[in-house]
Amino acid sequence: MKGHKKNFLPEKTCPTCNRPFKWRKKWAKDWEQVRYCSQRCRSAKGDSG
Repeated sequence: MKGHKKNFLPEKTCPTCNRPFKWRKKWAKDWEQVRYCSQRCRSAKGDSG
């Protein structure tokens, strides 16, 4: 079977949409500061859900 299993990746919950999101390679250097799952949630951070 090709590919990687991604069950071991760290996970956080987005405070805007309350959905879980997993670590991505582009966040490798600043995973501790990542709070939102997407740019859309980041821009809507003042809105509810």
